[in-house]
Amino acid sequence: MKRVVLIAAATGVLALGGCATLDAAPACPMGQEPMRTAQLFFGQNIGDKPGVSDADFRKFLDEELTPRFPGGLTVLDGGGQWKGAENKLIREASKIVVLVLPNGREGPQKLNDARKAYAKRFNQESVLLVTQAACVAF
Repeated sequence: MKRVVLIAAATGVLALGGCATLDAAPACPMGQEPMRTAQLFFGQNIGDKPGVSDADFRKFLDEELTPRFPGGLTVLDGGGQWKGAENKLIREASKIVVLVLPNGREGPQKLNDARKAYAKRFNQESVLLVTQAACVAF
């Protein structure tokens, strides 16, 4: 039993050590270039009830995300859970948008503007954002 605990602890240390290089550009294989990707998690509940329909989300996509990221994106259906402001477990359907950020400094601002627009339009506390370094080929 102690070996299992030690292996898990050693693995955790290695995983934490890898986080120190998040900002470093990866060494990419031939034909790929270092870029950043983003995943946005859009909850679909409004208050305690379902509320953002597929048509509502498509309209948001057309008006807010597509103009900011015309190079393309992928939308996935998901489901998640999190603790809200009242420390209450919330489960809800979600839309996950995956995209490659354009080179330049405007990508993070465009992401934040889209997150704010969704939160305001659909009365959301937040939109989860995850970014990471990646090797990309088009």
